Order: sequence, then C-alpha cells, then structure tokens
Amino acid sequence: MSLVISDDIIRASGLSEADLLLEIIILLFQQEKLSLGKASEILGMPQIRFQRLIADRGICVHYDVADFQADLQHLTSNKWC
Repeated sequence: MSLVISDDIIRASGLSEADLLLEIIILLFQQEKLSLGKASEILGMPQIRFQRLIADRGICVHYDVADFQADLQHLTSNKWC
C-alpha cells in the first residue's frame, strides 16, 4: 500500500518530502505504532542512527518490563549470565 500526500500538504508543512516522512515515522514510533527496527528500516537508516536522532529530541527507546524479562530469559537460557 502506498500513501500519497498532496503537494499542498507538503508545501503547507514547510518540510521537504524526506523531512515530512521522518516526522511521521518519529510520531508513529512515539505512539508505539512502529518498533525501532521498523522505523529505521522505513527511513533506510541504521538503528543506531535512528536511536541518536530520537535521543537528540529527548525521545526514549521503548523498553518495558516484558522486554527486560524476555532479554534476561534469553541471556540465561544461553548461559550468558
């Protein structure tokens, strides 16, 4: 599926197409609609670059208790801790 944004909206935003896409992706990431991996994939940038970008804006990476427990279980099952 493709989304077409009219030139009028792009002009009204005062952003380039690339900057508008970036803002949309960041908004979706903040709302937890996109994962870090998917957001960086859509933008065509390495995850670490996207992490720096959101960190510069004061946006935290989503990492909750369930994520921590899953990571801990993975580390334990592989005898890494």
